[in-house]
Amino acid sequence: MKVIDMHCDTILALLNKEEKHQEVSLFRNDCSIDIEKMKKGNYLLQNFALFTDQNKREIPEQETMKLYDMYCRMLEENKEWISPVYTFEDIEKNEKEGKISSLLTLEDGGVVFQDLAMLRNYYRMGVRMIALTWNYENGIGYPNLLVNPDFMDSKVPNLLQRVDSVNGLTPFGFSYIKEMERLGIIIDVSHLNDAGFWDVFDTCTKPFVASHSNARRICPVARNLSDEMILALKEKGGVMGLNFCGDFLELHDLPNGKSRIEAMVKQIQYIKDLAGIEVIGLGTDFDGINCECEIENASQMYLLEQALYEAGFTTEEVEKIFYKNVLRVYQEVLK
Repeated sequence: MKVIDMHCDTILALLNKEEKHQEVSLFRNDCSIDIEKMKKGNYLLQNFALFTDQNKREIPEQETMKLYDMYCRMLEENKEWISPVYTFEDIEKNEKEGKISSLLTLEDGGVVFQDLAMLRNYYRMGVRMIALTWNYENGIGYPNLLVNPDFMDSKVPNLLQRVDSVNGLTPFGFSYIKEMERLGIIIDVSHLNDAGFWDVFDTCTKPFVASHSNARRICPVARNLSDEMILALKEKGGVMGLNFCGDFLELHDLPNGKSRIEAMVKQIQYIKDLAGIEVIGLGTDFDGINCECEIENASQMYLLEQALYEAGFTTEEVEKIFYKNVLRVYQEVLK
C-alpha cells in the first residue's frame, strides 16, 4: 500500500541532533522517519515540516533558515532516493523514477512576520503547505491551546485546553490565506482555533487540510476537530490527517498516553460514518510526539493497513485513507 503522510517533525529532530554534535542522516537514523524506513513502508510522499517555536528562539527566522538548510542538505545527500515536490506533476515524475517525493511545509505560518513578501519567498523556496498557527497567537490568527483551569483536575491531559470560538483570523490573516491560494500553497488548519477555522472555510475557494488532527467527539481535546468542522472540511473537498499522538487519539489519565492502533481504527471509523471515507488521510506527527507508539516508525504502516482490513474496510477505502484522498487535494491545489 502506498503512503502519503501530511506531517512529521523529522527535520527539527535532525537539527537538534546536529546541535548536540551528533551525526545526522536522513537515509538511516534512530528517528521514526528515514529513507530506509520509508522505502520499507512504500512511501509515495512525505511532508517535512519546518517547525519554529517562536517563543523559544531569539531570532525565529534564523531558526527557520537553519531548518531549511538541514532539509536541503538532507535531500541533496539523498537525491538518488528522494526528490522535492513543487507541482503535482513532480509527484508523478518522482514515482516513475522510483523516488520518494518530499513536500516542504511550515508549522506556524507566523514566521512571515505579517509580510506577504516573505510568504512569497517561502513559496519560492519550495514551501507548498502552511499550518497557519501553532500553540501561540501570531499575526495570522489564534490557536485553541490556551490556559483553562477547568481541565486541570479532569482526565483530559494537561494540554491547556480551551476551544476559542471568538477570535478569528486577523485582517492580515485573510490576506495571507488569499495569497496562499493564489500561489498554490495548501492551507493547513491544524492548531488553528475554531473561529479561525470557520474564517478559512468561509473565505477559501479550494480544498484545505487539517494535516494532523483527529475527531474531537472521540477524543475531546481542543486540538481535534468538531463534527461540524469535519463536515465543513468534507464540503470543501479537504482532508484531515490521522494524528498518531496517543493524547489526540483517546483520553488517558496522564499525558503522553500510549498510541494504540485500536484507537486509530476507532477514530477512522467514526470519521467515515460521520463524513465519508474521502475526508480521511494520514498525518502521523512522527518525530514530534513523545508517547509510546504501537506503530513505531514509517516501516510499520502495514500494521494499520492490516487492522483496517480486519475491521471491515475495503481495499479501495484503505487506499483512499493511505494516499488517494491527499493526492486528490494536492492535484487540485498545487500548481
